Amino acid sequence: MDNLEFNGIMNRAIEAEIEAYEFYRDVAGMVSDPAVKRLFTDFASEEYEHKKQLEEIRTKEIHDFNFNGAKDSKVSETIDLPRLSTKMKPVEAIALAMKKEEEATKIYSQLATFTRDREKQRLYSELAQMEQEQKARMEALYTNTAFPEVW
Repeated sequence: MDNLEFNGIMNRAIEAEIEAYEFYRDVAGMVSDPAVKRLFTDFASEEYEHKKQLEEIRTKEIHDFNFNGAKDSKVSETIDLPRLSTKMKPVEAIALAMKKEEEATKIYSQLATFTRDREKQRLYSELAQMEQEQKARMEALYTNTAFPEVW
């Protein structure tokens, strides 16, 4: 994979982080519940930080970066995508964000599967790991919010 291909992949990943940031920011601006507003503001901040990380990787042309990933508890896969509403409850907001991260993880994982270029496979796999980390954090938050009796 040459630098042009690397930059193209990173540019698309950065665009995805910007889209996620804007989505969470916009939802934070439209919901009425202060706790949900705070959640989405925090989610937007995380996406903005991911964007900055990816920009640094792209700028320095670091082809060999590593995200830790996280164990996939598959909580997100057990629920349906909640409908976006200005009157969302915190647990619904977390579920929505969790499903968005599940989708991003799947996209990068599929891209890694579909390419034969080992360097691209690694790059897409690392991007999937980045999204998986965020999905895992949201799954833990969801579990703690949706099932407080367990804790």
